[in-house]
Amino acid sequence: MPKQKTNKSVKKRFKITATGKIKRRKCNKRHLLAGRTSKRKRQLRQAAIETGRIARKYVLALGGA
Repeated sequence: MPKQKTNKSVKKRFKITATGKIKRRKCNKRHLLAGRTSKRKRQLRQAAIETGRIARKYVLALGGA
């Protein structure tokens, strides 16, 4: 059976942490920022951590087991 290929678009957007969780950037930080409060923009800087079924899906797309 051939090796599973890594999904390159997923590889660019997500990282796997040491504990196997998925780390990603939050959305809504590209344009139209003048309409958002400073608090909201500051909170969007933090990375989001995905767990559960969604994380499992992306780990498989990254070629993990």
